[in-house]
Amino acid sequence: MENNLVYKADCRHFKGYMPCPQHKTHNVHCDNCQFYDKTDHKILLIKLGAIGDVIRTTVLLHRMWKEFPSAQIWWLTYSPQVVPSRVDRVFTFRPEDLLTIEETPFSRAYNLDKDPYACAFMNRVKADKKYGYHLLDGMPAPINELSQHKFVTGLFDDVNQANKRNYPDEIYENCGWEYNGEDYILDYDSSIEWEIPNDGKKIVGLNTGCGERWVSRLWKNEHWIELISLLRNEGYFPMLLGGKQEHENNELLAHETGCYYPGHFSLQRFISLMGECDLVVTGVTMAMHITIGLKKQMVLINNIFNPYEFELYGRGEIVQPDKECKCFFSARCKNEEYNCMDHLPASKIFDAVKRNIK
Repeated sequence: MENNLVYKADCRHFKGYMPCPQHKTHNVHCDNCQFYDKTDHKILLIKLGAIGDVIRTTVLLHRMWKEFPSAQIWWLTYSPQVVPSRVDRVFTFRPEDLLTIEETPFSRAYNLDKDPYACAFMNRVKADKKYGYHLLDGMPAPINELSQHKFVTGLFDDVNQANKRNYPDEIYENCGWEYNGEDYILDYDSSIEWEIPNDGKKIVGLNTGCGERWVSRLWKNEHWIELISLLRNEGYFPMLLGGKQEHENNELLAHETGCYYPGHFSLQRFISLMGECDLVVTGVTMAMHITIGLKKQMVLINNIFNPYEFELYGRGEIVQPDKECKCFFSARCKNEEYNCMDHLPASKIFDAVKRNIK
């Protein structure tokens, strides 16, 4: 009976506050468990951000798992639903989770958010080595020179525009590593079944939204209608995509064109639906990062952001308006002469679809 009291808190599967999954499934005890996976240190990754930002930060996990196989990876985020299941523990920015992290020693801590509260919390983290950003005299600041480049590109538009490096490359540098093309990691439920009436035709997903904030990226309905017509005439099966914000407009587009629109869904079902597409046309939105994470072909519509920021991994191309965008990184168009998105013809997107669909 004495041996039954043995527990191994250094096991990757150990919970402490409840039985581990291996005990529940196989009725094993720590003193004689074939699933024992010893860990000897912990690493903290802070990336709160929007869902898309969290998805694209998963590129770092490849290197963490390779260089620190005996470490537990803990992730603090606002979007736990897209953190890969292999991450050992996932926390949200709530008092009980922050308290747990504060009272845990880490070998390394990485904070990739420049928000003041994320930087302030980084100051409270106990870690042998820290990377990314912290709070200095009440202001966000790079912890060391490794984060200087990425920090400055977020302060000055002209510096940002001159940048020729993509986001994964920049955050790898933040962490003291060299980027070698590591890809996104995105889990999704492959058991969800869809009955899409495409009759064997290639499915081209059309993600029509751009979010409430960045309306300068909006492509007008008249262009979507023309693109839908071009795709159908060429024998493709266009399918409207979007969330709750786009629902009403997608219903309007479906009514006017007859384009298939299955509706809007929870995040996991939306990811699964996008997995049915052969190619996705989208702006710089969450759907862009989901498409990359799903390893799908993509035509990316961009106007206000530096195109060098995006790593498409050879699975698509970026298409921009024929007229220069003069509203770099602006939420709303400020150009009184013209709106650049009015000068992005549907035929240009259509040609890009034909070049990239597999």
